Amino acid sequence: MRLKIPSRVAANCRKTPEGAAWLDRLPRILRSAERRWSLRVGSPFDNEEVSCAWVAPVALADGTEAVLKIGMPHMEAQHEAEGLRFWDGEPTIRLLAAEDDLGAMLLESCQPGTALRAAPEAEQDVIIAGLLRRIWRAPSPPHPFRPLSALMKFWSDGTLANIKSWRDAGLVREGLRLFEELPRTAPKEVLLATDLHAGNVLRAARAPWLVIDPKPFIGDPAYDVTQHLLNCSERLLSDPVGLVRRMGDLAGVDHERIRLWTFARVAVDPPDDWSNEDWKAVARATAP
Repeated sequence: MRLKIPSRVAANCRKTPEGAAWLDRLPRILRSAERRWSLRVGSPFDNEEVSCAWVAPVALADGTEAVLKIGMPHMEAQHEAEGLRFWDGEPTIRLLAAEDDLGAMLLESCQPGTALRAAPEAEQDVIIAGLLRRIWRAPSPPHPFRPLSALMKFWSDGTLANIKSWRDAGLVREGLRLFEELPRTAPKEVLLATDLHAGNVLRAARAPWLVIDPKPFIGDPAYDVTQHLLNCSERLLSDPVGLVRRMGDLAGVDHERIRLWTFARVAVDPPDDWSNEDWKAVARATAP
């Protein structure tokens, strides 16, 4: 039987030779995971949140329900399993097992699994802020987690390689400068989720909400607020400073650092669906 690949996953994989090669290997990886963990595998999840992994409900030999996640290799998600072990279900889903050689994880099943994105954004703000406060803990050394500066360098290198597509060189270069400066000046460093937004928060039976799909890096808590802001684009476009201040108050983080991080992210890598005028308006409202 031909393996079903969600369209968004297939499209993302085909953007790079590495992704396409992983897509070719995926049927073999799945068969290996099925044998190793004695799994009965269901149809993969196919929604807007699933774009860089093959994820499906499974049943273990004893009947336990779980989720199998086989991740496309990419820089940001390199230590997801280690992060889930560190958080140990507080406030993330639990990691049941992992096989690094396959890039596969068995995860706790969230029921009913409704995404927080279905809630009003004002409610999302409160829940996201509360989850971030619980996420932000500092692991004891030695640990495998990379500094946030490594992620900023990865993004900066990609932006510099596409200099001809820059919309405003002055704004982009200021964003790149802050990508270097802000990690160095963090008042404290904790383990970050870095991709926490309402699509990565699910309703569950053992807790009201659980975080999925963390991409762990060590760094400034203020950075971790920005992913939620960028997923609330209408409010960010209409009142960027007000939304930054609201989230800073809810998360207990310095507004100024959130504002600078927001500017840097918008300047260097604005959302695809923003017009040029939208992008410039938010960048100028949050600029240093």
